[in-house]
Amino acid sequence: QLQASGGGLVQAGGSLRLSCAASVRAFSTYSMGWFRQAPGKEREFVAAIKRNGGYTYYSDSVKGRFTISRDNAKNTVSLQMNSLKPEDTAVYYCAADRGLITSTMSNPEAYAYWGQGTLVTVSS
Repeated sequence: QLQASGGGLVQAGGSLRLSCAASVRAFSTYSMGWFRQAPGKEREFVAAIKRNGGYTYYSDSVKGRFTISRDNAKNTVSLQMNSLKPEDTAVYYCAADRGLITSTMSNPEAYAYWGQGTLVTVSS
């Protein structure tokens, strides 16, 4: 089970930190991802991190502004979002899977487990 939190309303240029708490055994064996879905749009990849945290991957739209990290001791993954833009407005979801390889980390269909989502609204 994945529980995302930390969403809210922020002005453009501001920051938010999303967290995802995982109630799973052996959290360190899961690769983790963040996705988002804006109204009327398909779910899109935001960022992902491998099991040991040694490899991270970002979409071009957030690279340099967002940072994904994980704490395997606390079973959490976080997404620090800086320099937010109105186009970042969406419901953000965390996802997990054990079998990911680098080439599949941005594919939502590759993730078996999903959280319920947290809404991020960026005002202009």
